[in-house]
Amino acid sequence: MLCLYFAPDNSIITDKMNEPIQNIQSPCVRRCCLDDDDICLGCHRSITEIMGWNEADEAERQRILQRCRVRQQQRREQGKEWYE
Repeated sequence: MLCLYFAPDNSIITDKMNEPIQNIQSPCVRRCCLDDDDICLGCHRSITEIMGWNEADEAERQRILQRCRVRQQQRREQGKEWYE
């Protein structure tokens, strides 16, 4: 398991994270730990989705959030919920 801790300004991911380009805000809860499938146990995004969030348009962000909800529900059903 890989755990990452980001500064409040998210500068570890990219220096553009504090420049919102869309209305949909990042689901990041700043409790980043990646499971064996590189899915964050805090926000349920994949590492690819996390890294691409800034460049994603609003429609893609909606799709990412939907996938996050599905992943979160699956983890709950498996009794593996770690952080809320």
